[in-house]
Amino acid sequence: MPPADASAESGTAPDGGSTGVEDTLDLKLTEELLALIAEERSAGSPPASASGELLGNPGTWPPATTEAGEFALLPVRLERDLPLISRWMNDPAVSAFWELAGPESVTADHIGPQLEGDGRSIPCLGILDGKPMSYWEIYRADLDPLARHYPARPHDTGLHLLIGGVNNRGRGVGTTLLRAVADLVLDNLPRCGRVVAEPDLRNTPSVSAFLSAGFRFSAEVDLPEKRAALMIRDRTYRAQL
Repeated sequence: MPPADASAESGTAPDGGSTGVEDTLDLKLTEELLALIAEERSAGSPPASASGELLGNPGTWPPATTEAGEFALLPVRLERDLPLISRWMNDPAVSAFWELAGPESVTADHIGPQLEGDGRSIPCLGILDGKPMSYWEIYRADLDPLARHYPARPHDTGLHLLIGGVNNRGRGVGTTLLRAVADLVLDNLPRCGRVVAEPDLRNTPSVSAFLSAGFRFSAEVDLPEKRAALMIRDRTYRAQL
């Protein structure tokens, strides 16, 4: 179970000031990186170690058309994506909840075991209109330590996320993408009846974004590293919420 969710909407540090970090949208993506992303999206390349038995391959899921643009998930490859994700983790607004600030090795130690595991957690970049702008972890919540803290059901699938660019925070993009990713999970994992999340209860903008994205507040949950809001999006009611 990763440490926490970053805010899906907030664009300021916990004290209310500016993050003081260069916006991710200002980072220059090389033509080689953009070409590699396009190639892997078209080829549907699987993550290096995921077996495909537990969560399938989010890299092959069709892109979602959203109000913010065309959005797709791209499984992480450390050799390509580590500098960018580590940069996001060092944004104070993100590190306040993920607690992964520091050198690239800190982020690598968090992502590496997921890539080397059995596919029960798949880290992905969120690609919006061809540009990496968010980080996601799609995981089997019923096989995660989280399942010790709530009445899990078989094939419950969990989400962790962070929005990497401050220009994408505070204007509803997080809500839009949460709904899109939850729909992608339900569309591509037919045995999954519920998408769950456990943002930090203190992270009011994140909890609000989940509510606006069709999740319902289920309970307050005491986890080892935080008190969380258990958020659930049910397949049964997805058309109504």
